[in-house]
Amino acid sequence: MKLNPYLNFDGKAEEAFLFYQSVFGGELFLQKMKDAPEAERLSEEERNRAMHVSLPIGDGQFLMASDCLPSAGHVLHVGNNNYISLSPDSREEADRIFQGLSAGGDVEMPMEDMFWGDYFGSFKDKFGVCWMINYANKA
Repeated sequence: MKLNPYLNFDGKAEEAFLFYQSVFGGELFLQKMKDAPEAERLSEEERNRAMHVSLPIGDGQFLMASDCLPSAGHVLHVGNNNYISLSPDSREEADRIFQGLSAGGDVEMPMEDMFWGDYFGSFKDKFGVCWMINYANKA
């Protein structure tokens, strides 16, 4: 089983995923609403929204998203009810990902050795997405 987090944005999916691509690398897949059947019914702004975007983040897993469509009654409510938790293979990779993704965002807990034995940090990125980075220290 693979876990693929799926995010929703209000017109910022492409911008967010270009930012995530700058941290993770990989080939970005982007399909716009204008490619959907009956797209001519949408406004120009909605036709340019992301219908589906995905980015490989390692080991056959993908970070995925789409933009809400206001004309279809979709309303985005950004909150702290979801975090994406990443478990990098090294402290250096944990630091690199944390520094990259937290740029322009709000750090909740900086990367530190924690009482449970792991190296951990959390933040909300500049798009309102909550992240946890947890490196399990080798004993």
